[in-house]
Amino acid sequence: MLNVNDDLDANLALPVFAAPMFLVSGPEIVIACCTSGVVGSFPALNQRTSEGFEEWLIEINEGIQKFESETGKKAAPYAVNLIVHKTNLRVQADLALCVKYKVPIVITSLGAVSQLVDTVHSYGGLVFHDIIKKRHAEKAAEAGVDGLICVCTGAGGHAGNTSPFALLSEVRKVFKKTILLAGSISTGTDIASALQMGADYAYMGTRFINTSESRATEEYKQMIIDCEVKDIHYTNKVSGVNANFMIPSLTKAGFVIDDTNANGGDLKHGIAEEAKAWKTIWSAGQGVTSIDNIPSTKELVGTLKNEFTNAIESQIKNTKKYL
Repeated sequence: MLNVNDDLDANLALPVFAAPMFLVSGPEIVIACCTSGVVGSFPALNQRTSEGFEEWLIEINEGIQKFESETGKKAAPYAVNLIVHKTNLRVQADLALCVKYKVPIVITSLGAVSQLVDTVHSYGGLVFHDIIKKRHAEKAAEAGVDGLICVCTGAGGHAGNTSPFALLSEVRKVFKKTILLAGSISTGTDIASALQMGADYAYMGTRFINTSESRATEEYKQMIIDCEVKDIHYTNKVSGVNANFMIPSLTKAGFVIDDTNANGGDLKHGIAEEAKAWKTIWSAGQGVTSIDNIPSTKELVGTLKNEFTNAIESQIKNTKKYL
């Protein structure tokens, strides 16, 4: 089994996971992330069938093996996101494929199940589970997951509405293993801040939408560049689960924007309906305010690395007077 955080860190250029982005992440960005030194990931449901999912696993494994044989370097591991929910009729078939291809990391959403964790552990894989509140963390801890992803206010996708300071503090009381932090992380300075707050890794989604390997449309990417924090709306009206979306895409789809707080809840529709809605209504986090370009993944990781290093050096310099 990968040892968190030793074996995993050995092949990372930065303590970063590129989040699995619904309808956006594909083999291209996963391979680009892993060969650039960050964990790449994708949702299994980005492929319409389990057969298609298997094709992607083969493509990713071959791409990583090709990089390692040509360079003599080890790539970062990749992760697959499984939706563990009654509406996902494919979960068992997709899990079997994760076992077959020994997927290094499985990220579970909308359900932490001990049997799934045991299955992934059986071949040496790791299971990380995303949560938005302490109660979810406690259930995931009971299921035996290896890490938690704290999805805080301002994150893209299915986000929570709790401050990262508060959520990290609460989760650390009930979970002593690896913690990833998500929510408005777009720069190397943000990554350094996440570690300073007590997270082990930063979990970045929106920033990786705007890369050349992303499957997002050019219109989607340009909207991210054009939007600011005020243009991000938190609502459960798209699928029944709270998520952050860009207002221009909501209004284009006919949604009326108001200031009513979303109440949250469970998925009101099946996976097919969810995919249909997200195809034209585009999710992004509040980190859009720091995004103004569309680099390659390799270029982005290089920029993040420089920003991260500068932030750490500056932090050390500025805090010495207090030590």
